[in-house]
Formats: sequence, structure tokens, C-alpha cells
Amino acid sequence: MSDAEQPGAVVVTLPERDDAEELAEQLETQGYEPCLVHRDMLAGEDDAEDADWVIEVHTGPHGGPATFDEPHLQMLAENYGGFATAR
Repeated sequence: MSDAEQPGAVVVTLPERDDAEELAEQLETQGYEPCLVHRDMLAGEDDAEDADWVIEVHTGPHGGPATFDEPHLQMLAENYGGFATAR
């Protein structure tokens, strides 16, 4: 099982690297951890240039699973033209 598939994790998907890195820094400041940024091709994509940037978030600032904060993470993702998905 990869880290992104760890129960309780939330994956925030954004189209731009700079936005993903900026949001990851904001989340770390808010107490989320870890906030790992990497590229991820969605199912059906065949061009690496079309791959999105994802932030894997496992633990919320309260010390529990990030899924408890999924609505907040979804709102932040939407501000950057992205979305969040609980795993």
C-alpha cells in the first residue's frame, strides 16, 4: 500500500506545480503533515505534460487523520482550481 493509499489520507490535486508547492507550505504552517508534493497522472492520461500535481496529507493539525479535515482541504483546493479526495 502506497502512502497515498494510507487510510485517513487526503490527496489534494492541482493543475500547477507552483500552486501545489504554495498550498503545501500553507498546510504545513497550519499543522498538517506530511505535505508531500509530486506529479501524478490520472487514469486515462497518456501525456506526462498533462499530469497534475498532488499534495499528500496524512495528519491534520489536531493529530488525527487528515480525512477529518476533508471539507477544509476541498475548499482550499478549489481556490487553486483543484480538488481533494479522501483515501
